[in-house]
Amino acid sequence: MQKAEKRFNSILQKTTNSKISCDELLTLDVVHRLCGPKKGNTKVKCFIFVIVVACMWWAYFGISSTSECLVEMPFESSKIFREPENCGICLNTFEVPKVENISKQNFEQLYVNTGKPVVVTDGTKNWLAMQTFSFNFFKQLYQSVDQHISTQSECQFFPYKTEFTSLAEALNMSVERSRLEPETLPWYIGWSNCNDKAGNILREYYNRPYFLPDNSESIALSWIFMGGPGFGAHMHVDNVLYPSWQAQIRGKKLWRLAPPPECFYRCREMEVTVSPGDIIVVDTNRWYHQTHILPGGVSITIGSEFD
Repeated sequence: MQKAEKRFNSILQKTTNSKISCDELLTLDVVHRLCGPKKGNTKVKCFIFVIVVACMWWAYFGISSTSECLVEMPFESSKIFREPENCGICLNTFEVPKVENISKQNFEQLYVNTGKPVVVTDGTKNWLAMQTFSFNFFKQLYQSVDQHISTQSECQFFPYKTEFTSLAEALNMSVERSRLEPETLPWYIGWSNCNDKAGNILREYYNRPYFLPDNSESIALSWIFMGGPGFGAHMHVDNVLYPSWQAQIRGKKLWRLAPPPECFYRCREMEVTVSPGDIIVVDTNRWYHQTHILPGGVSITIGSEFD
């Protein structure tokens, strides 16, 4: 699609730069064929057009026999219907603050109500996950539970720039590759845990962040991101229901936050590094964000939404 757009823009530019008048263009036979009166049954032509478009869509995106939907809309299409954002979430915000021992009241007033991001540096205190979570932990966990309990529409797997097509396939990589040993392919993956049994086990290793307001309800669905240095997520905005928190369990990750497009000239981009034990809180529905794993070992992050 991008190549076609570039070629079309090139043609338009050549047309603009040429000395051919519009009247001369109208005399071309191709213009008459495209814009002239059409013969034949219009309904039949429309039907054929729909069939052709459907076939092209199927060839490009595919139709999954396991999906509840006949045709899946591209994820990026949701941005078309995105409402303009209030720039109050980023005005006069020049850096992501790092705080500790913050009260629930202050957290709600300063960050939840304003939509401004924050890093809580003592957010994972007393979490067993800090000593337990690893590639082997997740591999053994998901091999011990039935991964086919939930439907595909409830679970999401992000292969990023790897060749993996599922979480099971990713967790089956070689031991050498999982350890990021030399001459092995780099990797970075993410997934939503929608397996109730696995979710119950995971929650034995981490707690509800202490700073979340009492009237806030944590969403049961958790997200996990894991991989080696140099990888991360591209700049994007999410399409979820609520703000989210993400706890850095292992490794270091650089976050780059960008304001919504309508606020580009009023706000600035920000960067912040999260280390093991930090929890970053950001409304990923409103803030565009990009992540980059810094040199070191495997990075492991777990998070969830909260209302």
